[in-house]
Amino acid sequence: MTGERQRAVLVLTSPYDATADLVLRILADRRVPLVRTDPSADLHQGAALTACYTSGGRRGTLTTASRTLDLDRVRSVWYRRPSNWQAPDGMEGQDAAFARSQAQWGVGGILGALPGAHYVNHPWRIRDAEHKPAQLDAALATGFAVPDTIVTSDPAQARRFCADQRGGAVYKPLWNSPYAKDSGAAQAWVAPVAPGEITDAVSACPHLFQARVDKDFDVRLTAVGAELFAVRIDSPDLDWRRRQHLLAYTPIDVPPPVRRSVARYLERFQLVYGAFDFAVDQTGRWWFFECNSNGQWAFFPPPTTDAIATAIADQLEKGPAA
Repeated sequence: MTGERQRAVLVLTSPYDATADLVLRILADRRVPLVRTDPSADLHQGAALTACYTSGGRRGTLTTASRTLDLDRVRSVWYRRPSNWQAPDGMEGQDAAFARSQAQWGVGGILGALPGAHYVNHPWRIRDAEHKPAQLDAALATGFAVPDTIVTSDPAQARRFCADQRGGAVYKPLWNSPYAKDSGAAQAWVAPVAPGEITDAVSACPHLFQARVDKDFDVRLTAVGAELFAVRIDSPDLDWRRRQHLLAYTPIDVPPPVRRSVARYLERFQLVYGAFDFAVDQTGRWWFFECNSNGQWAFFPPPTTDAIATAIADQLEKGPAA
């Protein structure tokens, strides 16, 4: 076994992440060394993380229940779905807030700066690419077709924009923020909006309004490096996520201009992985909606899901470029 083959893949995710299991089974079959941990939880349950920085260089170790990992020997890091930073059980108030903050900046800082590791994706790059205004700016710069969009907290501007859209306008949340009602948690879906429905409540925070695309169907395009996996999604709803049991999935080819824009977009944000959402209109034009830099992908039929899992495993196994 070569030195590269002995280097481990570090997987950062919760213990209940069934999607990660699909990739880890492939790596295990290939006999690639693996360390899986949920750092926020595991470090309060017997795991330990240490990094030393001296004039002689840096060194560090991650110790879990099953093994000790030399942080200089990490081949790749898969930042999947780790739990939110938390304090030890029983700690409350300012003490708990302090502990969570120190974990984020200490543990997160160590695991985000491993020398020579290949990140899929790097957590800081995920953060950079999560903001919708930054996504829209990047989409325009990289050649995607983008529906006319406004982000504003000015009700008059919002009404004027929506009135100008001949095909109508929609509202989209800028982030999938939790919103609790008396009846339980509420989900903010993409929804049509008319100028007369926009009240002065818009001034409370920024809102995103967008020209409605007269779509023929939706597309979820999953990019893993240079490999693209596009699936046509036929849905009766404006927001296909709303009733996923009614969806029909069909693999679809990606037009060359969209391929080129995807590559430029990933390069702009230094991403290896991206889950792109498009609408395709009656003329065949692909309209960019967003790119989730840590989006889900295991809900597709098995051939597509298996292909994406294999592509992610390939990225993790190969490690950093020479």
